[in-house]
Order: sequence, then structure tokens, then C-alpha cells
Amino acid sequence: MAASEEEAAQQQIDEIEALSSIYGDDWCVVDEDEKIYCIKINDCLDQPKWTVCLQVILPPGYPTAEPPIYQLNAPWLRGQDYMELANSLEEIYVQNLGESILYLWVEKIREVLIEKAQSSDPEPDIKKTSEEVDEDDGDDFLLDYQPVLEDPIKMLNYVTPESHEVDEELPPIHHGNPVTDRRSTFQAHLAPVVTPRQVKRVLEKLYENKKIASATHNIYAYRIYCEDKQTFLQDCEDDGETAAGGRLLHLMQILNVHNVLVVVSRWYGGILLGPDRFKHINNCARNILVEYNYVHSADLCKDSEELPKELVTWFVNVRCAIEGWQQ
Repeated sequence: MAASEEEAAQQQIDEIEALSSIYGDDWCVVDEDEKIYCIKINDCLDQPKWTVCLQVILPPGYPTAEPPIYQLNAPWLRGQDYMELANSLEEIYVQNLGESILYLWVEKIREVLIEKAQSSDPEPDIKKTSEEVDEDDGDDFLLDYQPVLEDPIKMLNYVTPESHEVDEELPPIHHGNPVTDRRSTFQAHLAPVVTPRQVKRVLEKLYENKKIASATHNIYAYRIYCEDKQTFLQDCEDDGETAAGGRLLHLMQILNVHNVLVVVSRWYGGILLGPDRFKHINNCARNILVEYNYVHSADLCKDSEELPKELVTWFVNVRCAIEGWQQ
């Protein structure tokens, strides 16, 4: 390693240690090996209205020769607001070439949020949007029912009111192996569930983990078989990754799994993946379902002749995405 690279590496270590000490639980290590970090920044109110998640990737040459790669994540942050904040951060970098600047970035973002909180700006729209937009993702078959839900926990309140009987036991939660592609990381989480209240409890428990809570998207789907009615209670959530929840639920339907919740977290790395992101979401989901014996590899081929034509087509596409592209 060259002297300049050694110097940069030591400066990164010193800066990360300082930021972790200053910001405590708001600072999150997403991937130590890839030097990906995330910090949650708010407007300092007792009940913050304006929040931004700053995700940074530190290249080997930072801070002496390269700028950090960054992504600003907030449901309300788009268009002119995004451009103005991004320009402010880049101006700080130019004014402090060769120096550690993450603290300056964080405090600049906080300054902007405090100004918005003190102004007459309306409260932010909390609905997430995807950072990726596809003109054509190549999939003509989408699930008919894809609800747009602003809060993945509150959406379950209509099924599980507070006056319901005593809380049920929290099911065990399992975590799959993370997959990284072009700096985006995907990881699946699975829990056995038999009631919507259990789904809500699992989601609440997952979001207590600051790394999972900081994910750009937490896509999920669940299927519960109601024996008394001989029907399925099922739902899904995109969390801003358009159509991803519907695709995940559809995969679970085709694999005929039930009494299970699958959540796939994605940490966006700043490089657009296009349709490949759906491949990774389904791949992570399928792998964790196989790992915990909800489905076997042989089941992917069984009874496919009985499916409607459009489902067979979609099934083949999914199978190619999950298995063939790995070979």
C-alpha cells in the first residue's frame, strides 16, 4: 500500500471512530468491508418532522484524493430540494479538498432540516419512492392486488386493534445471507406467523435493528392459511420499491408457502441495477425459504403444467432469474 493510501486509510479510521462517538445510535455500519456507512439526521425537535438518512461509501482515496460517494434517502427529498442539498454538500467538498468532511456534511444537512422545521413548509410526505425508474422491466405480468401503504406497521392496525386479546408470543426471526451487487446489498429475513398480530410484532422487532431500519427499502410479503375459512390471508408492501412487494408475494404463491413472513432489505449503493434488483429480491427470498424448509428445490418444477399460461410464463422467468443466472 502506498504512503498516500496508508494515510487515507488511517484518516478514514479516525473519522469513523469520531463520528461513531459523536452520533451514537444514529450512526450505522452497513458494510465494514465495503466501507458503507449510514447516519440518520433529524431537525432536533422532540418529535422530529424532517429526517434524512445519509449513506456514504468511502473509496480508498478518501479524503486525500477522492470524494465520498453518497446517497440522500428521505421520502420527501426529491426534485429541487434534493438538488439544492446535493449542491451544498459538493460545495463543502470543494472548499475542503483533502480534508475529512463527513461531519461538515451531517451538520449542513441538520441545518437545512432545522430551517425547514422552523419555516412554514408543510410536513413531509412520508410515502417512499424508488431511486430506480424503469421504462420497461421486462415483466408483463404483475399481481393484481398491490396496495400502496404509507406505514408498514400501521397498515396492520385495521386487522389487529389495540383492544384485541393479549399480545401473542414473538416468533423466531431468521436472517439470510446478504448478497451484494454493484454496492447494493440485499438480505432476507423470515419468521413463521399464523396471525396478522404476529406479522406486526415481527416487523416492529426488525425495525428496532438500526441497520435494518436504515435500509433504503424493506420489502415484505406474508401468507397465512385460515383453516376455518379454507382461504389465505395475505398482503405485501413495496416500501417504495415499485411492484417489488407484489412480485415477492407472487413468488410465495407459486411456491405454495404459507404461515410465513418474508422481508427483504435493500441498502442502495448509488448504482442503478434496473431489473436485476428484482432478481436479487426474489433470489434472497427463495434461498431463505429453502434454507428453513418452507420449499424444496424440486417443488419449483412440480405441477407447473396445471398453472394458467401466464403464470407458467412468469414462473419460467422467475426460475431463470433465480437459478439459471447463477450458473
